[in-house]
Amino acid sequence: MYIKRHAAQALHDLKKHFGAVLVSGPRQVGKTTLIEESIIKPGNGKISQANLDDPVLLQAALDESGRFFLDHEPPVFIDEIQYAPKLFPYIKMIADREKKNGLFFLSGSQQFSMMQGLSESLAGRVGIIDLLGLSLREIKNDPFCEPFCPAADYFSARKKPPRFDYHSLWNIIWRGTMPRLYADPAFPHAAFYSAYVRTYIERDVRAIVNVGDERKFLSFIRSSAARTAQMLNIAKLAEDTDVSRTSAERWLSILTSAGLVFLLRPFHANIGKREIKAPKMYFLDTGLAAYLTGWDNPQVLCKGAMGGAFFETFVIAEIIKSYINKGIQPPLYYYRDKEQREIDLLISRNGRLFPLEIKMTANPDKKHISAFAVLDELPAPYVRGEGGLVCCYDELVSLGAGDKVIPFRYL
Repeated sequence: MYIKRHAAQALHDLKKHFGAVLVSGPRQVGKTTLIEESIIKPGNGKISQANLDDPVLLQAALDESGRFFLDHEPPVFIDEIQYAPKLFPYIKMIADREKKNGLFFLSGSQQFSMMQGLSESLAGRVGIIDLLGLSLREIKNDPFCEPFCPAADYFSARKKPPRFDYHSLWNIIWRGTMPRLYADPAFPHAAFYSAYVRTYIERDVRAIVNVGDERKFLSFIRSSAARTAQMLNIAKLAEDTDVSRTSAERWLSILTSAGLVFLLRPFHANIGKREIKAPKMYFLDTGLAAYLTGWDNPQVLCKGAMGGAFFETFVIAEIIKSYINKGIQPPLYYYRDKEQREIDLLISRNGRLFPLEIKMTANPDKKHISAFAVLDELPAPYVRGEGGLVCCYDELVSLGAGDKVIPFRYL
């Protein structure tokens, strides 16, 4: 069963303007299926395919790179392109010679190695779409696909989304958002993620870097998952997994480049300082994080010590998806100052900062957004926009001064 992806429109838009389009993201998020359903099938056989998971095709791409596109003439879809970076110069050469758009459709999982090849060979010639797991909108077959922002125009366009059962939400948080788990609802959750982690370590990680001790690397992933929605303390993370700080930094870069972890940068009025303060770390698939941290079912997860962190992680991931599914890099930050005043999320749009707090509560109160007042102290050109409390209350209601209680179903 194919679940329609909101990124399909961005894919169609990019193919009109670039000779090559790349769909990048973690394993199993539906990159191949997106291109097949959105480009290949509607093309009625006019676009050929080459899957580099096939060892024969891969060997040809590696040994006979110059001849590869004689056998696979554009327009062509090349799956798992990261295995054959030698093809990038030939894609550039053909795109420059033909001066046509929509010649190459590429997909791949290892962002770091791919981006290095792209920056060297295809800079300015390739449109890039990042894809993550299913969004809540996609799971519910909701066609609304505008990036989330707690502004009046967003809610005017959003109308009233269908009501959504709280317990169903926690089943999604616990099970995760990988398309395979929704195309086949009977697929065992634990079996899927066990195979996922094993494949990730054995194939992707080894291809990127020699981690040395796979047992420690798995421990590092688990420790990272246990810290989702927390400020990153790389020294403590290294200490808890018994590795050097250098190894921890390198391994974290692997998780972020692979699209498994998102680092939310702090906001500072001085742009240069945004890279200095510690980011907050979020696992982008809560199902994977729940598996790695050993939560047996959604009820235990919801009521456990990490319930709030998982709810916040899910909300952040949903907001990120609402942007990247439109082909937009998420303009997201968090705020924390020396007085320990903190705002979970800031969305920057057209010179305005829209603050959000994220709480599991079903009893919203103005005290939950008291930190928003700090934004009124920021110097020009920053202007505070409307804010909101994303929570488990079921109605969209005002908290005053343009701020709202925002049920999670409005994401």
